[in-house]
Amino acid sequence: MLPIFAQAQTSSSLSEIINNLARTPLSKVLIFVLICTFVRMAMHRYLASVAPHLRFGAYQILKRIDETADALVYAGVFVFFVIRPFVLQTFQIPSGSMVPTLLVKDMVIVNKAVYRYSDPKRGDIVVFRPPSWAVTPDQLDADNEVNVDFVKRCIGLPGDVVEVKNDDVYINGTKLDEPYKAFAEEIPNTNRELYRPLSEPEHQMHPKYDFKLVKLGGDYIPVYYSGDTFIDMLSVPKYQNPLPDVRDALMKAKPAPIPPGFYLMMGDNRYNSSDSRSWGLVPRESIVGRFQSVMFRSGVDRWFKVGY
Repeated sequence: MLPIFAQAQTSSSLSEIINNLARTPLSKVLIFVLICTFVRMAMHRYLASVAPHLRFGAYQILKRIDETADALVYAGVFVFFVIRPFVLQTFQIPSGSMVPTLLVKDMVIVNKAVYRYSDPKRGDIVVFRPPSWAVTPDQLDADNEVNVDFVKRCIGLPGDVVEVKNDDVYINGTKLDEPYKAFAEEIPNTNRELYRPLSEPEHQMHPKYDFKLVKLGGDYIPVYYSGDTFIDMLSVPKYQNPLPDVRDALMKAKPAPIPPGFYLMMGDNRYNSSDSRSWGLVPRESIVGRFQSVMFRSGVDRWFKVGY
């Protein structure tokens, strides 16, 4: 039997609680901090007025409540207004695009400080805000702003010419060594949570995909194709259904280098990843941070594992 790459619980209440807390809007955190501050100020005045010889019973209970409110205020300010915006944040892996490196529903810690002082490197696992055309309508908020984050591996840097030939990545004409690359498929009836690796015969029977980044008419267009069939062309709407002469121009065009300030991302699970091959490049300002470690996983053997 082929081994199962991805294993996830159908109900992981702890990870869901952590994920919800990590994504709590700052406005709600501020309201919570203000309520705790008001409670603390009201109690502190009363507690200070109690004579020393009467400080027992109800006084001790109120004192504990006052101390708890005090701790929550400091924790809320420190975690949500300092740590989360500038240092670390937790994210939950929503899909199998990074199997087997990251599994569905993994709770991961993301370093948000590292890219304030350096740029992404090839091979980094990066969290970023995808373009609006790369998401589904339910992943947009009321203002049509993207409200989800993607997790992919950084493959192409500014100035790189990235091509995929027969499922292999080439950087500036040199084949890239990718020990993390996988070809896995979803196991049916598992809610997109369980994946298995393709056997070698299955992989050989699967269509092989090619990719190149093309510059045409001032646009950088991801050309993702198998044979003479385009797989996806989502990044530039006017090229989603190109006319025959445009299709021919795209297929014949030489691959273009990635422009300054942009990066090319791919999922490790190449047959189950919507990434830069389909929807294009990621601007530097959309990058949130770098994957640091797995915080929570259904299998304890991978908890807090660092150094992918």
